[in-house]
This record gives sequence, C-alpha cells and structure tokens, in this order.
Amino acid sequence: MPDVAVVGFAQAPNVRSTPGTTNGVEMLVPIFAEVLERTGLSKEDIGFWCSGSSDYLAGRAFSFIAAVDAIGAFPPIHESHVEMDAAWALYEAWLKIRMGEVETALVYGFGKSSAGQLRRVLALQMDPYVVAPLWPDSVSVAGIQARLGLEAGLWSEKDLAEVAARSRADATGNPAAQVSGTVEVADLLDAPYFADPLRAHDIAPVTDGAAVLVLASAERAADLVDSPAVITGIEHRVDSPALGVRDLTRSPSTAAAGRALDLDGVELAELHAPFTHQELILRDALGLGEQVRINPSGGVLTGNPMFSAGLARIGEAANHILDGSARKTLAHATSGPVLQQNLVATLEVLS
Repeated sequence: MPDVAVVGFAQAPNVRSTPGTTNGVEMLVPIFAEVLERTGLSKEDIGFWCSGSSDYLAGRAFSFIAAVDAIGAFPPIHESHVEMDAAWALYEAWLKIRMGEVETALVYGFGKSSAGQLRRVLALQMDPYVVAPLWPDSVSVAGIQARLGLEAGLWSEKDLAEVAARSRADATGNPAAQVSGTVEVADLLDAPYFADPLRAHDIAPVTDGAAVLVLASAERAADLVDSPAVITGIEHRVDSPALGVRDLTRSPSTAAAGRALDLDGVELAELHAPFTHQELILRDALGLGEQVRINPSGGVLTGNPMFSAGLARIGEAANHILDGSARKTLAHATSGPVLQQNLVATLEVLS
C-alpha cells in the first residue's frame, strides 16, 4: 500500500467569537484557498474530501452539509464526514489513499463554540441514562480528574502552572493563537480557582476556528512539496465512557496507541490536551522524555477550536517536517470526556 504524506496545512485564527454562521463556511473559504495555493492544487485535483464537526455544537442536524458550500457546487466531489474531531476524518482519508482509491485528499474540521454553552454541550457526550441527566460539565469533570492526580501525588498545582506558562510563551510565535504572552508561574498560582483545583489558565479557552490539511500518496507528494511529512504510523484506541470504571489519572488508550508505534527519535510532539494536567498524563502515557519538545505551537491551551484542534495538532507537527526544522514528530488528538478516545500519529521526512 502507498505511503501517505501531509503536503499542506492551514488554519483560521483562533478567536473567542466569530460573526459567521455555525456551518463554518466563512472560516473555511479562506483557508481552502490558502492551502490549495500553497500546494499548487485545484479543487479538481482533490480525490476525496472529508470533514469533522458536530451537529450538537452547531445546534442543527446535518450542519456539515451546509459546510460543503465552502467547497462549491462544481465540480462534483467524493465526500464524507465524521461526527468528531477531524483528526479521525484524516484517518478515513489516510485509509482511502492507502487502499489506492485516490491519490489526494483534503481534510477539514470546524467549530463555532461561541454559539452556545460549550461546557453544557459537551455534557451530552456522557452516559445518556445515568450521567448526562446530571449535566456534569466538561470543566468540572476535568477538575475531578485533576484533583485525583493531586491527591495521588502525581502532580502539583505548580506543575500545572508551569505547563500553562510554557504554552503561552510558545504561542507568541503562533499567529493563529488566541492566548499568548509571557507570564510568571507565581502570578498564575495567585489567580483564583475556576473549578477547584483548576484555574482559568489550566483550561483551554472557548474558541471558534477551523483547520484544513491536504494528504497525498508519497509518490504524488514528492511532486507537490520539497519535504513531504510522511505519516509513518497512525493508531487510535478507546477507553470506557463510564468514568467510574477507569483510572482518570492515566490514559491506557493513549499508551496502547503509542506502543503500537515506533516513537524512537521523536523530536517534538503536539498533544491535544485541553487541560494542563492532561498534558502530564499524555506525556507519561507516551513515555516522552525531556528531550522531546512539547507543543511548540502553544497547543490547545492557547486556542481550542472544537473538532479541528486535533487535526491542527497533526498539521502543526507536519509543518516542522515541511519546513525542515525536524525529521520526526508526533501528533495526538483526543475525543470524548477526559481523554476517553485517543489517536496518535508519527510523521517523518520522506526517505
């Protein structure tokens, strides 16, 4: 089966609120044009289109159909959709190319979180019979997870603040970031609690945004860009959705996905960690040492567009291959409550 490479990535600015519609068209049109211009491809050159979004977030059924308006009515396209982060749409597109059905694919994700109360929307992904009726919002559930780790001695509040400070400092070099800047750890620790033991800096901001990524077979990729980012491995695993039957201070599904891949030589990792303590859980699950740079883009703590943030982690990791600043990178995406489902991919220079 042919290898698959990332040849282009673009994302909309991560912002607290956009005036556009919930179907994402206004965010998608500019970044479609950007990534197609960057790769020299036209819409006619794309063999498969696949998107990730959520009708729950948009507040209407089949909202992704309206997003297809961003592609245009002509020419006819081969299109699919996943009701989750677009990192899983990338997995579907990766399979299409691996199976030889198409040579190129464009993957995109979008989310307008400002249209509703995100914390309550995400409560709907919990068990619909015994948990969701209690409306346990996503931040409070993450607070429980953080508290369990604190009481087990796995991390401290200072550890969490250090993650936040580093993320914001790194985000100063990311023009798409929603939050950035230099801040002292001591100042962060002086901030009031938002959902004890989490403070505002421990929580990813509510973000409107979108991302797009172009895949191609390795043979086609070599004609499109100088240094394609080959996806040398991609795995995803899932833990139980029932919070009471798993150890929330660990991520077995991430660890299992990581064990199925060759992580030796990884230089940097883009981890989809919407809360500071979750970065620590993911680093431990993947065995990432101090030699691996974590979230040089600032990560989702500096901009968390729902249903495209995971795809953006893959795009950010690929960019370091595309621009020649790294030879092997890792990307991670998560879906579901408190790291329930996790996807891990490795990307390398085309050999």
